[in-house]
Amino acid sequence: MANYLLTGACGGMGSALCRLLTESGDRVWGLDAAESLDACPWTVLQADLTSPADLEAALARIRREAGSLDGIIHMAGIYDLDALAEMDEARFLRDFDVNVFGAFRVNRLFLPLLRPGGRILIVTSELAPLDPLPFTGIYAITKSALDRYAAALRMELQLLGHSVIVLRPGAVETPLLAESLRRLERFCSGTKLYPLPGERFRRIVERTESRSISPEMLARVARKALKAKRPRLTYSVNRNPLLLLLSLLPLRLQLRIIKRILTK
Repeated sequence: MANYLLTGACGGMGSALCRLLTESGDRVWGLDAAESLDACPWTVLQADLTSPADLEAALARIRREAGSLDGIIHMAGIYDLDALAEMDEARFLRDFDVNVFGAFRVNRLFLPLLRPGGRILIVTSELAPLDPLPFTGIYAITKSALDRYAAALRMELQLLGHSVIVLRPGAVETPLLAESLRRLERFCSGTKLYPLPGERFRRIVERTESRSISPEMLARVARKALKAKRPRLTYSVNRNPLLLLLSLLPLRLQLRIIKRILTK
């Protein structure tokens, strides 16, 4: 039996992995800013990743109840879609605070509980290694930063006997995906700079994200990474083939293609 800490425990991906791990006999302590209203066989602690006081309280309880951890799993995040020239500064900073600084805070606080050979699993995005698309800027920037943070952390924690694994998923059918589409709708109705490109981009996103996978499928990949004797450094799941093809082109050609699609 292993002990795991998981952020974003009430989300679609987080709850699917919590369920899978507990069904395997492991114990999971989940963190989430939202209060858990459903009874479940894992422990959910209400904690905002932007609140050091919440995280300190969670640390004290998990130290008392678990003593040590076999893994720390980062699934919490904000999927925001907007124009960088128009989005509110507070939202821009909030996205960084949750998507990047939240992982930093949790790892810094909980690392002393990680057993020798323990693993940290960080979920970024298929967009992390690619050039950002229009209106995905804040999400792509934060997930790219998180991806690089994971790489740097891996270099350092290997010296302590720990491993860091990155999971880069494409579209996953969760409430977060539905919320991102609602935010895109609000952007399209409110933008003054990009009315036509925004609407065309919205149609593309709707078609693309309809090819999503279930959170249970992603959870199975995550559990495999946590349990494998020699896990890969990076796992990619449900990557969009058109994005992969676009990323192979020279950047100037990518820019011309995107401009033509969204404005002509």
